[in-house]
Amino acid sequence: MATVFQEKLPSVITLSRIAATPFISFAIYWGGHWGEMAAATLFIIAAITDYYDGYFARIWKVETNFGKLMDPVADKILVAVTLIMLLPIRKIDPTMVSLLLARDLVIGGIRAAAAADHLVIAAKPFGKWKTGIQLSAIPMILINRPIFTIDFPIIGYYLLWVSVILSLISGFQYCVQYREALVTRKNN
Repeated sequence: MATVFQEKLPSVITLSRIAATPFISFAIYWGGHWGEMAAATLFIIAAITDYYDGYFARIWKVETNFGKLMDPVADKILVAVTLIMLLPIRKIDPTMVSLLLARDLVIGGIRAAAAADHLVIAAKPFGKWKTGIQLSAIPMILINRPIFTIDFPIIGYYLLWVSVILSLISGFQYCVQYREALVTRKNN
């Protein structure tokens, strides 16, 4: 039987990603070398929590509906707010942010519709890869300078475009999977 600590820790870790977001935003707004490094460091720490909330929930067998719902929400808040903060300082392309946000809104709508229809739509590998690439690319962009002659901001920028492509593919997969689930239910 899990302790109260074990039951609560995964949710606290998930919520810590949301709690870190304003500090990352402030560091981006602060700017300069120290602001960039602080934003990148905080973002990396927050991104690492994306692994550990699920890890602890699984090993302690304390997975909850709250955790299943809030984990992707925390990811989206962390990523979306950080990307939006990068727009005014022209670190990224507004088109990529628009596509990522539009996809996330569509998927949120599909998940809500699926839940109302009592259907479960599992995450697809492209969606997981998309998140992993975003969580890797954004700190590279935040660093904003080459390190040891490696141009991390450029690498991060192009990786973010890869995540946009994976995002659109996974969004299409969600739509198809939801439609197939509805057709299967109707035929049974």
